[in-house]
Amino acid sequence: MGVNEEKLASLDAEAGQAGSGLSTPPASADAVSRLDRWMARKLLDVVGEPPFSIHLWDGSVVQPAGGVARFCLHIRDRGALFKVMLDPELHFGTLYSAGRIEVDGDLVQFLEWSYLGLRDAGEGSAAARLLKWINKRPRRNTLSGSRHNIHHHYDIGNAFYALWLDTEAMQYTCAYYPEADMTLEQAQVAKLHHVCRKLQLKPGDTVVEAGCGWGGLARFMARHYGVTVKAYNISHEQVKFARQKAEEEGLSDRVEYIEDDYRNISGMYDVFVSVGMLEHVGPRYYRELGDVIHRCLKSEGRGLIHTIGRRKPGLMNAWIEKHIFPGACPPSLAEMMDIFEPHEFAVQDVENLRLHYAKTLRHWLERYEDNLDTIRESFDENFVRAWRLYLAGSIAAFTTNELQLFQVVFSGPERHDLPWSRKHLYE
Repeated sequence: MGVNEEKLASLDAEAGQAGSGLSTPPASADAVSRLDRWMARKLLDVVGEPPFSIHLWDGSVVQPAGGVARFCLHIRDRGALFKVMLDPELHFGTLYSAGRIEVDGDLVQFLEWSYLGLRDAGEGSAAARLLKWINKRPRRNTLSGSRHNIHHHYDIGNAFYALWLDTEAMQYTCAYYPEADMTLEQAQVAKLHHVCRKLQLKPGDTVVEAGCGWGGLARFMARHYGVTVKAYNISHEQVKFARQKAEEEGLSDRVEYIEDDYRNISGMYDVFVSVGMLEHVGPRYYRELGDVIHRCLKSEGRGLIHTIGRRKPGLMNAWIEKHIFPGACPPSLAEMMDIFEPHEFAVQDVENLRLHYAKTLRHWLERYEDNLDTIRESFDENFVRAWRLYLAGSIAAFTTNELQLFQVVFSGPERHDLPWSRKHLYE
């Protein structure tokens, strides 16, 4: 155990309630020292002097330099202050989940100010470089590693996700809002049509889907566009759900759900599609994914990859990567070219739907908050607060341009029957 780890362990012991999961653990009885105040002031400096006041465990307050606070950040003990000062990106989420940090005011807006402040403070600063070195790189998404990472997030129970995803197809990916007043269900159906039109699906096409979630897209393509689909997924709970729904809807003869890794896709297809999987693959495996697509897509075929992305290469938020999405690493567009270039796939269209994802997440968060009583019947308060923070933080990340949502359409080297415009998407 290093010097910093020893210090953190001792401070956690002083706090007494570390990781208890209580939303409001008892405040420390320790008096606030001059060093504590200095660290609180420095914390405001690190995040670019946002309009926050910091309320420490003895009731004392550190005001922002501007003097006007829109939010109050309550820090319950000295250990929490030290941790969040050492690495706010990694430790804020853990401390918030455990109730050792609390936010008074709109959580999404608080996080938006924080992201913008950290960005303005300088991504190339010595502090920023140090945090990137401290935080571990994403887990390797090998065959066994991918299965472990996916189980961590997706196999916590279909009933949990059903409480706040759309009721039509349980899509855990960005919706599409061509009309601002659409409901979540309407926007998710619009997304399905948007994907299918980009792929120019026609009856009789054979489609392979990598990472199918609860299977909504595969069933939708078969039902509305007359195609046959093989859909791969390594989440046991999702595949079980998808197979049951296909049988109930009379689609089992046109949709096959395969509980296996995308690397084991076999056969040849007219269309390749992946919605919401690439962020789990990791850049070091993009060439391998390109090999898979090259192996299974006809030379005149076409494909679409829908993924969370970044403006430039970088790591996922450290807390989310460690506690919510192990192994996740959203790509930049430049990184995605490692999929297409080695096999001369031609990129035909790129669309960024990041604001659509922010709106999707707002709908999810509203439904999540509306179902807290039911969620608390199955999960402890630490889990409840962690997922609230994850959804709120994701809204903030897309709103402030930290994260993107790319839809990339590509085709094989022998496909020449291409649309002259995007008119077919909106008819």
